[in-house]
Amino acid sequence: MFGKNLVYVFVIFIVFIAACATEPDLYKRIVTVAIWDLEDLSPSDVVRPNLGELLSTKVIETFKETDLYIVVARERLLLVLEELNLGTTSLVDETTRLRIGKLAGAQLMIFGGYQVIEEQMRLDLRLVEVETGKIRKAAQKTVSSTDLSGWLDAAKKTAEQLF
Repeated sequence: MFGKNLVYVFVIFIVFIAACATEPDLYKRIVTVAIWDLEDLSPSDVVRPNLGELLSTKVIETFKETDLYIVVARERLLLVLEELNLGTTSLVDETTRLRIGKLAGAQLMIFGGYQVIEEQMRLDLRLVEVETGKIRKAAQKTVSSTDLSGWLDAAKKTAEQLF
């Protein structure tokens, strides 16, 4: 009889402990992030078509490789943009981009740009909280302007600095 009561007390204790347990850290750490195409901030008149999109794609791939982030699809951002009837000129305003990110379900957004001056390319990224507009982290990398694979590597390494 005493042994049976001890088993009941033990089971109740285990149930109590399980009910008090917090959710695993894994669920707390997964965050939704939206990544905008990087802007060409170079002072020259040379047009580099799709390089901002190419670098952004590398940043997206880098974030997708982790188990810490869910990346909002570009198409989802564009769909929200269309629903709000905003043109691409409205995207110059970071506040508008944050609003779009929030509507798309992002908690964080990545903004940035690249600048080519003579023999160097500098890439700047910043991780911004959608709710507050606060910059959580910023990172930059400078590489040779003549090495496209170096540009992609810089995008990957700069993105990793934001984790």
